[in-house]
Amino acid sequence: MSIRVKICCISSVEEAKTAVAYGAAALGLVGHMPSGPGVISDELIRSIVRTVPPPIATFLLTSEVTAPAVIAHHQQVQTNTIQLVDALSEGSYADIRAALPAVKLVQVIHVLDEASIDEALAAADHVDALLLDSGNPNLAVKVLGGTGRAHDWALSRQIVAQSRVPVFLAGGLNAGNVRAAIDTVQPFGLDLCSSVRTGGKLDPEKLEQFFRAVEG
Repeated sequence: MSIRVKICCISSVEEAKTAVAYGAAALGLVGHMPSGPGVISDELIRSIVRTVPPPIATFLLTSEVTAPAVIAHHQQVQTNTIQLVDALSEGSYADIRAALPAVKLVQVIHVLDEASIDEALAAADHVDALLLDSGNPNLAVKVLGGTGRAHDWALSRQIVAQSRVPVFLAGGLNAGNVRAAIDTVQPFGLDLCSSVRTGGKLDPEKLEQFFRAVEG
């Protein structure tokens, strides 16, 4: 089975088309965040989503931490997937599923230490996939993704080995290290933003290099 690639921080209809043309199986659309790149308005997310053909997945990256706020955010944009970049503090995954039964849920786990393994496996019981990233939600200003930094792939590998749901790997992936990442972690999918951009814009040449590296 070929590895799925999600291109994140999509900022226009044109970027969405370019990412899909080069082989993206999923697009990441970044809602309001406390920090990090790629944030666009809910109106723009909704307009991009309308142009994306099936079976491409459209991920809303939401930093909302209560079930009602996550549901309300999704209703503004109508993606087919919700990527929760922080932990829920109120309400449950079941509440979100009840309100949005057709929408897939992906929980981001910021891989910091051994405790991240337990956190990931607990979340895996309630979501459709995990996404392992290199942020830090414990900082005064939360860092919830888009760091361009790799984390400890040995920890990620342990999560992949034990998770009952598919796992995406994010954090500092590029054409130079992606084969090592795939061999080490053996994820279901890959997620990247900054390494396929030049001056903040999606770069077709870097996309081509990355997909060529993925295919080995």
